[in-house]
Amino acid sequence: MTTILKRTGSLLLPVLLLLATACSRSKAPVANNDWVYDNLEFEMPRVQEPVFPNRSLNISDLGAVADGQTLNTKVFAQGIEQLAAQGGGKLVVPAGIYLSGPIVLKSNINLHLEEGALLRFSDNLDLYPLVESYFEGKAAWRCQSPLSAVGQENIAITGPGVIDGNGQAWRPVKQGKMTANQWRDLVNSGGVLVDKDRMWFPTEKAAEGWRQSSSNLPQLDSFEEYKAIKDYLRPVMVSLIDCDKVLLDGPTFQNSPAWNIHPLMCRDLTVRNLTVRNPWYSQNGDGLDVESCKNVVIYNNNFDVGDDAICFKSGKDKQGRERGIPTENVVVKNNVVYHGHGGFVIGSEMSGGVRNVHVSDCTFMGTNIGIRFKSNRGRGGVVENIYISNINMIDIPTEPIRFNMFYGGKAPLLDDGSSSLPPVDKETKAHEVSEETPSFRNIHVKNIVANGFGNAALFMGLPEMKLENVTLENARLTAPKGFSIVDAHNIRLINVEVIQEEGPAFTLFNSSNIDLEQLRFNEKDGLEGLAISGAATRGIRLLRADFGAPDQQIRMVNGASAVALDWE
Repeated sequence: MTTILKRTGSLLLPVLLLLATACSRSKAPVANNDWVYDNLEFEMPRVQEPVFPNRSLNISDLGAVADGQTLNTKVFAQGIEQLAAQGGGKLVVPAGIYLSGPIVLKSNINLHLEEGALLRFSDNLDLYPLVESYFEGKAAWRCQSPLSAVGQENIAITGPGVIDGNGQAWRPVKQGKMTANQWRDLVNSGGVLVDKDRMWFPTEKAAEGWRQSSSNLPQLDSFEEYKAIKDYLRPVMVSLIDCDKVLLDGPTFQNSPAWNIHPLMCRDLTVRNLTVRNPWYSQNGDGLDVESCKNVVIYNNNFDVGDDAICFKSGKDKQGRERGIPTENVVVKNNVVYHGHGGFVIGSEMSGGVRNVHVSDCTFMGTNIGIRFKSNRGRGGVVENIYISNINMIDIPTEPIRFNMFYGGKAPLLDDGSSSLPPVDKETKAHEVSEETPSFRNIHVKNIVANGFGNAALFMGLPEMKLENVTLENARLTAPKGFSIVDAHNIRLINVEVIQEEGPAFTLFNSSNIDLEQLRFNEKDGLEGLAISGAATRGIRLLRADFGAPDQQIRMVNGASAVALDWE
């Protein structure tokens, strides 16, 4: 609240100025981030950051004990309440190990962890009651998140400290994701085995939840039934719902029960300078899931997680469509992902739509997929106006770029190392188009360098709703197998080089209006450059300069014919 001070005399002026300074909002110098808004392809309003009163409170002064054993839940609550009553400020967590139960942020609070501070949430699951929340795009009963805020504004979590969710007390583990010694030690530590002893749960309540429904969102009839499997209903670690002007700047967020950080229906969100970590085997161990949020910047972060790293969502199926809030106006720059199912991901819960997204200057190292778009029939929603550039990727097991409209909730790589993709060269029956049909269009990718162990890329739409208006420009993709385009329309590949080890460099199946220019591929050992498959494939524009021996380098299969080609 702004206070208007009137001058009442020269003697009082110094006192009034001192009071005004003490009660004013602090505006400490902030590093210039104008570069984040450079070279954007759409109108992007500048994200508003929270500003806090120049007031701080140290939890040590409230009696917090930094021994890693004493529960400090009441101290954190007291500090937040005290600052909130005064109009807000910074709650300082000094060096030490602080154990706590759930912490709920309020408006105008900056939770600041100093160097050497470790906030660790308790592994006593009884401290986390069931609450009405959201998970995987739907309303759901979940255990209370360790750190949360609902309907607040001007909130922040800052500083160089660490926030640890004690996720191993919550998460199941699949045998196939561990070495033999790791699995033996885990089983010997206690817990419960299910699924023919191939899956471990930390408690019987959690195991019973899996027995009743292997879905993460079990559909039960009563609250009492949910309570009986409470431990199975793992929370996201940081849940921010319907909040305005949110800043996450500096901390390490690690070891979450489910997703790590989940902003939902938030406006003006800044995520920068974070380290986000989870064990690579962590079930649903996402890094950052931005859902139905507007005006967001994400930059200078490092991710090393067990599922998708940077993921955009907007609700699932009917609930997501009825919510109708897209994720829009988002800039993602200068992030590094060391491990994850996907480096940058949209979906699969995208029923409210995703639009106006810029991603650039990122590095993905060993992610199962680099750039990942995923959805399924039943979702509905439109993903459009996505711009991705200057991405470097190494050691990608499946594809550096994947569009998959047949996503079934499985990881890109199954436990035996095989791909979870359906066959991409089989005729699939088209369904009737309805509000449940997802649409991906107007997506532009350029300046890509990648190597991997699977396919160069996969662009796959639906027979009834083609992947539409996608461009890939200036890309060098090295992989054992080539680049497949399936059920797509109006696709442009410009200056794309595929260094494949076997089969054709490019395969087109049931696709139309495909422009291919300045293509390069591995021609050693008589490898083909292009395979045209399916009678519906047509309107393929090629440059003669790209094919020195087209009779040997281009093959027609599965009903395709040469009339599909348009030479220039």
